[in-house]
Amino acid sequence: MLTFSDIELQEYIKEDLPYFDLTTHLQECKDKKANLKVFTREDIVVSSSKEAARIAELLSCKVNFFVSNRTELTKGETIIEFEGNYNNIHQAYKLVQVLLEYSCKIATQTNKMIKLIKEVNPSCELLTTRKSFPFSKKFCINSILNGGAMPHRLGLSETILFFKQHREIYNSNKDFYQQINKYKKMAPEKKIIVESSSFDDIKALMQYGVDVIQIDKASLELIEEVIAYKNRYCYDNINILAAGGINISNVQEYAKTGVNGIVTSSLYNCGMADLGTKLTIIE
Repeated sequence: MLTFSDIELQEYIKEDLPYFDLTTHLQECKDKKANLKVFTREDIVVSSSKEAARIAELLSCKVNFFVSNRTELTKGETIIEFEGNYNNIHQAYKLVQVLLEYSCKIATQTNKMIKLIKEVNPSCELLTTRKSFPFSKKFCINSILNGGAMPHRLGLSETILFFKQHREIYNSNKDFYQQINKYKKMAPEKKIIVESSSFDDIKALMQYGVDVIQIDKASLELIEEVIAYKNRYCYDNINILAAGGINISNVQEYAKTGVNGIVTSSLYNCGMADLGTKLTIIE
């Protein structure tokens, strides 16, 4: 999985704790110690537990244990437990809880979608877009990886994907088709991916040798027609991706068509896991 540096975690801490905790400062509980447990109120897949533990340590708390990423927990089980000075516990607990709530929800929803896909199409993969929350890409990618998916695109620098907007510089689709082989030679280690939603265009793209076709916001009937055409004419080296409006409620229908991958952004907008905390005064 991805690794977060202490500098990155400190920046997250500073957003919530730029100076000190005014509430606990008023309580004047300098000699009190406390224990905090974060538990789940629903079945989840754990994500960002290591980062949560490190945040607690950076705020001078002692971590007693935490559950590893990708672990499946049932309602009532504890994700992490740490103890320390009462003031430090209060500085850490919401930072830890919120981080886990978002990350575990993404990982859990990812895992559910993958299971639904594999039930009907074991060779289909779940892929996530680059449409993560602004300033939170690394966190979102780490969460989907913990859920078992793969990133579709990490950014513009490592993948080649032609959208319809890229074709505006050509006089016709045929002019674009004729450049495909040139692009494959220019980037021999990369896949040439083209997005389309027209059957005639998709057939032409196959004939001109693209590596991957991403079918965007298309009907199930069109995707099934494309898969049938691909199989009939033995375009075995071309992968087909389905994208646009796919979420946990309809993912199985798209997987059943026989596509090689499902592309989705929905996992970045699935809410928060239902987690709770229990604080106990030690002395």
